[in-house]
Amino acid sequence: MRIIGGKFKGRRFNPPADGWPTRPTMDHAKEALFNILNNQIDFEASKVLDLFGGTGSHSYEFISRGCEDVTYVDKFPGAVRFVRKTAQELGIEPFLKIFQMDVFRFMEFSKEQYDYIFAGPPYTLPTIDTIPDKIFEKDLLLPDGMFVMEHNPHHDFLNHPHLVDVRNYGKTIFSFFK
Repeated sequence: MRIIGGKFKGRRFNPPADGWPTRPTMDHAKEALFNILNNQIDFEASKVLDLFGGTGSHSYEFISRGCEDVTYVDKFPGAVRFVRKTAQELGIEPFLKIFQMDVFRFMEFSKEQYDYIFAGPPYTLPTIDTIPDKIFEKDLLLPDGMFVMEHNPHHDFLNHPHLVDVRNYGKTIFSFFK
C-alpha cells in the first residue's frame, strides 16, 4: 500500500496481514477517489472523519495533502496500534485524533461536524445500509460537506435522498452523499 499524493507521495506502508479484519481500499480505487476529491475539496481547510479507518490509508492521504484535522475511528486494536506507529513514523501525530471504539458508538456520542467523512466498513457488516442515515441523523456532516462510503455491488443507495454520485471500480463502489 502506498500514499498516492502530497508530501508523502510514494511512501509505502505494510500493515501486518495475519488475522486482520480490514480490507484496505485498493490503490487504483483510492487514486481514482482522490482524483475526484482534488477538484472538490480544499484539503488544507477540511476537517475530516475516517470511519472504519483500518490501516489509516485515507487519513494519511488527507494529511499528506495538507489537512491538519483528521479523526480516525476503528475498533480493531491491531489496526489502531499500526496507525499510531505509522503516525509517529510520519510525524503526523498533531494532525490525527485516533479513537479505538465502535463506529456506531462514536457516531452516537460525537458532537463534532466534518467537511468530509469517509466510511470504509467491512462489506459483510450487517448494518452497512444504515450508515448514510446515521451520518445525517447525527448531523455529523457540515452543510456543504461530503460523505463518501465505500461498498460492494451488494449494496445500493440509489434511492437515498442525499446521494449525489456513484463511482464503480470493479468490486469497489464509492457512493457520494451531500
